[in-house]
Amino acid sequence: MELGALGFPTFLWFVLFSYLPMFGLIIAFKQYKIFPRQSFLYNLFHSEFVGFKNFSFFIHNNAFAMLLRNTLLYNIVFIILGIVIPVALAVMINELYSKRASKTYQTLMFFPHFLSWVVASYFVMAFLDPTSGMIPALQKSMGIKPTNFYHDTTYWPLILTLCSMWKNTGYSTVLYLSAITGIDRTQYEAASVDGATKWQQVIHVTLPHLKPMIVILLIMNVGKIFNADFGLFWSVPMNSAPLFPATQVVDTYVYRAYTSTRNVGMSTAAGFLQNLVGFICIMKCVIPPDSS
Repeated sequence: MELGALGFPTFLWFVLFSYLPMFGLIIAFKQYKIFPRQSFLYNLFHSEFVGFKNFSFFIHNNAFAMLLRNTLLYNIVFIILGIVIPVALAVMINELYSKRASKTYQTLMFFPHFLSWVVASYFVMAFLDPTSGMIPALQKSMGIKPTNFYHDTTYWPLILTLCSMWKNTGYSTVLYLSAITGIDRTQYEAASVDGATKWQQVIHVTLPHLKPMIVILLIMNVGKIFNADFGLFWSVPMNSAPLFPATQVVDTYVYRAYTSTRNVGMSTAAGFLQNLVGFICIMKCVIPPDSS
């Protein structure tokens, strides 16, 4: 009874904010129209049913191949680096003898997680701005022609990857550190008695215990492989049109399309496709293939 009472707020939250809004998916199959002085339900049921027209508009768009490429490739890189780097940092911090230094590093790495991408974008601009940025100023002082970063797509895959790692690595590192602290220390002592080096202890003790956490975070990230971090791809490039070939992803395209056309059905269809792909990816990860 107590467990039911404790779980009820969570159940209510999911019903109100996760399951009831799914009714709005019907907008993806309608040419949604707002009638004067009418309710949302009236507008929804009296809008014209267009079938898969909204999906066709999105998929057959000339930019769809670019959007698909950018979204998938960025997410694949983020997923791989989002496992390798935090695990490595967590292992290294765990090996520090000074607890004060360990807490300091954790705090410094975790702090960027609380910053919005708007704030982070101005940090990036302080380095890249062609008129007053640190890097163009350094290039001028060395007699090199300054790079106009906000018109040159060459460096942006690296810039966006570094920004994502800078902001999100600390959070993942703390999760892996919490898993490491739960490992029974006697296993390390037994490995040390058997002559295992620190590296061998990491390989044969630490990593096997981190595997469940790695798998859980991997599945969660794979479920979002067709979704992009809107703040990263919208705010950091400062909405610069010349950078679209390197920074345009599904989420930013849908937002720009909606603000210019006010086509709610198309944006809903795009969101539906994103979540459908994520659902399929998760099912592929958690459901083992038929052994027969």
